[in-house]
Amino acid sequence: MLGAPGSGKGTQGDRVAAELGVPHLSSGAILRAEARSGSELGRRLAPLLEGGDLVPEDLTDAVVGPVIAAAEGEGGYVLDGYPRTLTQAGHLQEVDLVIHLALPDDVARARLAARDEGRADDADPDVIARRLEVYHEETAPLLDLYEQQGRLVTVDADQPPDRVTAAVEAAVTRSARRA
Repeated sequence: MLGAPGSGKGTQGDRVAAELGVPHLSSGAILRAEARSGSELGRRLAPLLEGGDLVPEDLTDAVVGPVIAAAEGEGGYVLDGYPRTLTQAGHLQEVDLVIHLALPDDVARARLAARDEGRADDADPDVIARRLEVYHEETAPLLDLYEQQGRLVTVDADQPPDRVTAAVEAAVTRSARRA
């Protein structure tokens, strides 16, 4: 799943993974858990996450890569928040389908400001602006890549979550039929 911060990747990832009976891997959740762990990597991650900056690829890959590799060996997963760059996209094995949860920036800002998950990166308007800026600069180019590969389906994420889920599940079903 690809989408701007606040587009619903976590919600939709949970729902689709449950429907498919596979794990939902959220790179953000994996990175935040590592930051809370107090490990050496975690201490390097914490200030980056709090500032809304993109975590450098070497750190992301060191933390998220092994989790993805383990899931690949278990028969699949729903992945959200990774890859975030074209380089990271090259690290993934076969990608079956990419769901782009499209959301206008003003709606993303409002959602992030309103959600109460205890995340420092959701509380500060400057951090929210930085996260959106990073998304557009670093992650949005992936949409072109996956479109060219015929793997991209865009879903309007600016609607009630159940409607988004229905659209995502329909895309997954269509993709499975083609496979």
